[in-house]
Amino acid sequence: MLYAFLIALAIAIVLGIAYYFELKSSRKQAAEQQQLLSDYQRRVDEQQKLLEDYRALEKNFDNVGEGYEQALLAFDKMEEEKEKSRQANEALEKRCNDLFVELNELKEITQKKTEIATPLINHLASALRATGDIKLQGMLAKITDLDDVPANQPPINRTDNVMVTQVSDEAIRLSGIDKAQYVKFESIVAPDAAATMLSTNLNKAIRSLTQLLDNALKFTTEGTVRLLVNVDMEKMLAIYTVEDTGSGVEVADQERIFEPYVKLNQFFDGEGIGLTVARNIARRLGGELIIDAEYAGPGSRFVLSLPI
Repeated sequence: MLYAFLIALAIAIVLGIAYYFELKSSRKQAAEQQQLLSDYQRRVDEQQKLLEDYRALEKNFDNVGEGYEQALLAFDKMEEEKEKSRQANEALEKRCNDLFVELNELKEITQKKTEIATPLINHLASALRATGDIKLQGMLAKITDLDDVPANQPPINRTDNVMVTQVSDEAIRLSGIDKAQYVKFESIVAPDAAATMLSTNLNKAIRSLTQLLDNALKFTTEGTVRLLVNVDMEKMLAIYTVEDTGSGVEVADQERIFEPYVKLNQFFDGEGIGLTVARNIARRLGGELIIDAEYAGPGSRFVLSLPI
């Protein structure tokens, strides 16, 4: 019995040891399998991450490709606009060159016309002065006024040495203001002005002052027009002042009236160039024409100054 028990015990011990090692081996295999499973899951996660990164990269690539295509389209459009601009610039440059040639030709023609017409006009003016026909002289003067409308023309040669009063006397005669029935005209000449010589262009100086007298006569329907003739020997100026009791000029319009073709009152005759011509002539003679902004009125005061 003892032997049987010992044998059974030995068998039990051997089986227990075998079971222990088998259990240990099973746990080891389970741990290894768990580790393999974890490694596999990690690799799956990494692959998933790589796949997501690839998809994001692919999307970015698509966006880049789309942006590149848009950039190409924009570049093509820019090149097209550049070509259009180049063609437009070439056309504009050609047109400018053509206009420049036409302008030079026009200048040559105008100069030739002036060279031919000026002596004829001067001869005609002398003939009309000899006849004493004021109306015809006025018509001729209005024709020649067109030459004095543009600003910034060259100076007028001052080759005439005349009395200061000769300009005012002739302007009064040509304007006919001293014979007007509906206004009273006064001419006041300072003693030193009556004895002073003036170096000027007589015809142009007369025309400038005549324009002022015509303007005063036109806008003074009743009352007085006064011409004051003085000299300023310190500044070496002959000063012709025209005062009227007419409608006057608003402060806002006191410079605009000297612009060509400006008419403040459309009911009066004229082309709106009289004061423009008067100022341009004055400046080309080295003088000036202003409207006295401080004049209390009624009416207006214009001051024409010419160098002695």
